[in-house]
Amino acid sequence: MADTSNVVGGGPKKVLYTLSTIGKMGVGKAAKALTAKNTCKACAYGMGGQHGGMTNELDEFPSVCNKSVQAQSTDIQPPIPEPIFEHTIAELSELSGREMERLGRLGTPLFRRAGSDRFEPLDWDSALDHAAHRLAETDPKRTFFYSSGRSSNEAGFLFQLLARAYGTNNVNNCSYYCHQATSEGLATTIGKGTATVELEDLTGADLIFVIGANPSSNHPRFIHMLKNCRERGGQVIVINPAKEPGLVKFAVPKSPLSMLKGGSDIASDYLQPRIGSDIALFKGLAKAVLEQGTEDRAFIAAYGADFDAFRNDIDTLGWDEVTEACGLSREEISRVAAAYGRSQHAVFAWGMGMTHHVHGTTNVEAIANLALIRGMIGKRFSGLLPLRGHSNVQGIGTIGVKPVLARDVLKRMEDVFGVSFPEEKGLDTMACLKRAEAGEVDAAVIMGGNLWAATPDTAFSSRAMGAIGFKLFLTTTLNQGHVHGLGDGEVLILPVTARDEEWEPTTQESMFNFVRLSDGGIDRISTVRPESWILGQIGKRVLPDSPIDFDAFSGHAKLRDAIAAIVPGMEELADIDVAKREFHIRNRVLHVPEFGTLDGKAHFVVTPIPKLEKGKLMLASVRSEGQFNSIIYEETDSYRGKAGRYSVFLSMADMAERGLAEGQKVRVRSSVGEMEGIATSFDLPPGSVLAYYPEANVLIGTEVDPRSKTPAFKSVPVEVAAA
Repeated sequence: MADTSNVVGGGPKKVLYTLSTIGKMGVGKAAKALTAKNTCKACAYGMGGQHGGMTNELDEFPSVCNKSVQAQSTDIQPPIPEPIFEHTIAELSELSGREMERLGRLGTPLFRRAGSDRFEPLDWDSALDHAAHRLAETDPKRTFFYSSGRSSNEAGFLFQLLARAYGTNNVNNCSYYCHQATSEGLATTIGKGTATVELEDLTGADLIFVIGANPSSNHPRFIHMLKNCRERGGQVIVINPAKEPGLVKFAVPKSPLSMLKGGSDIASDYLQPRIGSDIALFKGLAKAVLEQGTEDRAFIAAYGADFDAFRNDIDTLGWDEVTEACGLSREEISRVAAAYGRSQHAVFAWGMGMTHHVHGTTNVEAIANLALIRGMIGKRFSGLLPLRGHSNVQGIGTIGVKPVLARDVLKRMEDVFGVSFPEEKGLDTMACLKRAEAGEVDAAVIMGGNLWAATPDTAFSSRAMGAIGFKLFLTTTLNQGHVHGLGDGEVLILPVTARDEEWEPTTQESMFNFVRLSDGGIDRISTVRPESWILGQIGKRVLPDSPIDFDAFSGHAKLRDAIAAIVPGMEELADIDVAKREFHIRNRVLHVPEFGTLDGKAHFVVTPIPKLEKGKLMLASVRSEGQFNSIIYEETDSYRGKAGRYSVFLSMADMAERGLAEGQKVRVRSSVGEMEGIATSFDLPPGSVLAYYPEANVLIGTEVDPRSKTPAFKSVPVEVAAA
């Protein structure tokens, strides 16, 4: 078994790891990067900006974690030595993700000619001219534009503006592979698409649910708030199939007492439903709340809608159906419901364990139902908190990097710029790749991220990406997506500045709807360029007669003026670089029960329980402690008993049933592929399996949630047998 009996999240080993990383970076360089007034480059929890490096919006210092340091360690690297590019692409493709990351920063434009077996460095003018030439000769309807959540609001706005002015609404971002189901599920229930709480609300919550997430690895600074909740007498209830050691106990480095006593208790209760059975559990919790009579009748009467249909559905649901589906007893569910019934201020936080299902949107609706039944949305210290991944993934969506914009926003944009945009509905990320596989995409512009590795069904991803005749990448470093899935077409890779190297200040939005200003200005590599500058140069070459002055709109102040005039809630962005006043986006945080639905009410939604395949194991792909999204920093997972990247985690009961021994080679098969791994026992409910992302993508199909268009990365029927 992966020995986690003595594992405590955080602690001295993490402090030493962080100090070691800083030592490798150089203390002077690390200090400059970490203390500058720039937003953290890691998760969307947010820190930095004008409050100062390693400081959050509550002025808490130090507000930093090893993920922040890891992200900085990548950006501080010197450029990749040019002799590396004498190697063939086939040779580079043999490198692991971690090895690719450690090659260094990309310091020169790279070009792969059609059919060539290697990259060649280019000068900037030649690279920009060629990019513009290839886009100009391509039908815009046969293209797509994709952005990660790393880019700034300014670059993202110009990115989608260029795409639409060019002639396509096929503009999308990585949220279609992460939290799009959150946006869809909250729209139907409360008429919003983001968190209803601000960071300060966590300081007054007496109960925090952590659902389908592992913040000990992915949002470490959130653990500090969970610890504080416990210390003031509150509760932290974790709902997760896997018993993650870092959610049981965590030694918080910024707390001397927590470190001295060997860690703080995090979870006060821990429910482990079977993978994919969350809706049954949420309905069971709602049923128990109603049976215990702790629903907020006054709130429901004044601010709720469609409650009768919801209650009728819950009343007719039998306990046997609930317990059989989720694998938990009525007593366990009722115990947690009673704890919820005693709470006055509850926050519901969830991660991609909720959204990565074909019923992901329904999962989110079920969470919203549970919050609404006790009036936990629309007051201080209570509400909903989707735990978003990349540092500006939410901002990228806010400023329009998505295939469908609200009609009023699109009209304002057309009026401001004096242009007409295409009327065709844009395609989501998976739909764009399906088109590519069918030979219907000739060019793609990909800003940041690793779309090849992020896409499910690796064979499909390679076919789809390889079928695109011209791929233009904007990136700080090379990753596996730059050497896999290239096909025979042309590839152009342009090196961009990191956030703290930007020539002008930029802005980012956290998961708490808080907009920060990053100063930029650090000079590390003279040959890289800001994304906005690159997009402006391409825009003026591709669309020389456009009324949009792409040269001028390479300037961030002018871009912010446009965003402030066009995007609702972003009005304060116009003078943020002068006033240095960071802000919460208007009408997002709900401290009063004013909902964004047409009737102003919060809507309860009937959520059917999905039918799970009997007799099949259900696999969820997960991140390790030593990775961030598809970036791999460490090959073993210190929070899961030093498990390697190809570990296949099973319950001891499932291993015994299949005659598997610890450390044995196994073959995992799904309907789309298979992989070999190492059997590793873990605290999981029977029928549940974990494997690491992105390696496990070979097993994951391209079926998506029909509403959010998000693939089912975390509910994959599989078979596991000895290899």
